[in-house]
Amino acid sequence: MKIAHIRTHLLEHRLEVPFQSASMRFDRRQHLLVEVICDDGTTGWGECLGPAKPNRAVVEAYAGWLVGMDPLETEKIWAVLYNALRDQGQRGLTITALSGIDVALWDIKGKHFGVPVSTLLGGRFRDSVKAYATGAFKRDGVDRIEDNATEVAAHRAAGFHAAKIKIGFGVAEDLEVIRAVRDAMGPQMRLMIDGNHGYDTQEAIRLGRAAAEYDIDWFEEPVTPEHLSAYRELRRAQPIPIAGGETWQGRWAMREPVETRCVDILQPDLCGTGGFSEMKRIADMAALHNIRLVPHVWGTAVQIAASLQFMAAQVPNPVRVTPIEPILEFDRTHNPFRQAVVTRPIDHVNGVVAIPDGPGLGIEIDRDALAAFAPRD
Repeated sequence: MKIAHIRTHLLEHRLEVPFQSASMRFDRRQHLLVEVICDDGTTGWGECLGPAKPNRAVVEAYAGWLVGMDPLETEKIWAVLYNALRDQGQRGLTITALSGIDVALWDIKGKHFGVPVSTLLGGRFRDSVKAYATGAFKRDGVDRIEDNATEVAAHRAAGFHAAKIKIGFGVAEDLEVIRAVRDAMGPQMRLMIDGNHGYDTQEAIRLGRAAAEYDIDWFEEPVTPEHLSAYRELRRAQPIPIAGGETWQGRWAMREPVETRCVDILQPDLCGTGGFSEMKRIADMAALHNIRLVPHVWGTAVQIAASLQFMAAQVPNPVRVTPIEPILEFDRTHNPFRQAVVTRPIDHVNGVVAIPDGPGLGIEIDRDALAAFAPRD
């Protein structure tokens, strides 16, 4: 079996109501899927985190090295592709593009051996996970405080045990939102806050100290990801656990934050940090340093399925009678193709998501949906 073709599928939907985080405005949802096709007809699917069009260009640049290789040799392929562009791309788009390819190769490997990727990763510790609802962005033309509180109350009614909201728009306003959200969700539901690196160090310290009374599980990406010393200062200067890592691609980018304990919770994104091949190395590094790992997930059902396969095989840390279980980030913002790209949507039941148990990622792609959501311009 050899790799014969690599195809990319760009998906897009223009939003009627744009929304924004502290660092980015969304007027459309746009994601890139990667299809790797073998000469015997076996097909694997992956997804790339980040800007779809630049990712597509890098994936297509990798194609010349991929064609003719054995798709089962995932470590060899990872090394060949990484080294091909390492002089200009130890991080960033070269790694996010490589991530989508690697996920597709593991999908092929699982289909070839007739087992889920989680089995190939070492075995399934669990068949389902609790999910936390991600949303509560700042939407155009609506009152943010009321809008976020209403949204989180709906997550509670739907059975979610936790929710994450977006902050980074100013300390005073953000504290009003946090207070309203906590009132709407009640004391039992877990609450996380995500700054999307919208603060400077002093603002983040002020926010963390003031928000601690609202029982916050973690304070995600409070400052820009390059400022590791600021992460360390924040851990010392305010009481909320610090989370980050979705933009630290690959083990080399993770090494310093882990070894110097910049974060309490590490959040690598499977489709951005190097795929399954690299994610398992990062997970081992985090466990070695006793840092909790909670994957970042932002994409279609392809990424959700891939993340679930990884989480199925995620080793409890520490191993105990009642272990700390991983939780799935479950995007609740508007995206009509998120689940449409698969024939069987991956949804939650009272905030719990079952992990697919079919070969590879355990999903089947709906090609009609790919055509329906292809860009028209």
